[in-house]
Amino acid sequence: MASKDNIATKVDAVVRPVIEGLGIDLVETEYVKEGSKWFLRLYIDKPGGVGLDDCQLVNDSVTDLIDEADPISGPYTFEVSSPGLDRPLKTDRDFTRNIGEIIEISLYAPDEDGNKAYEGILQDYKDGVVTLEDEKDGHTKDFEIKKTALIKKAIRF
Repeated sequence: MASKDNIATKVDAVVRPVIEGLGIDLVETEYVKEGSKWFLRLYIDKPGGVGLDDCQLVNDSVTDLIDEADPISGPYTFEVSSPGLDRPLKTDRDFTRNIGEIIEISLYAPDEDGNKAYEGILQDYKDGVVTLEDEKDGHTKDFEIKKTALIKKAIRF
């Protein structure tokens, strides 16, 4: 049996062009075991967010392609889902799409200022470096993604 990462990569390659042709972003493809069951999940997004109709459209558009590629030998559950409002930003596309948005950054260890958490406006992203602007004073600070534990959109009510 192929590794779970290889399966996710193969499925991603098959479905990505179709999903992007629909004007929808494929954020992540995962093949994971939860309990005794295997799940193949596609996380999709688009400006303004995705709804049930978008998930159904993607499901209907790629199911036959996945069946034809036949990357999974055993039983599994197929799901198409929104990644959620508070999902981590992971890809170059995630960062560029969220420039101008308020994000939260958590570090593995305190930085030179003694802080492990930051919040501000995602000002720029380039070559694995996120530039965060402080909303109060306008100062900017750069963070190398590989040194961060988590970067996600901030949710404010």
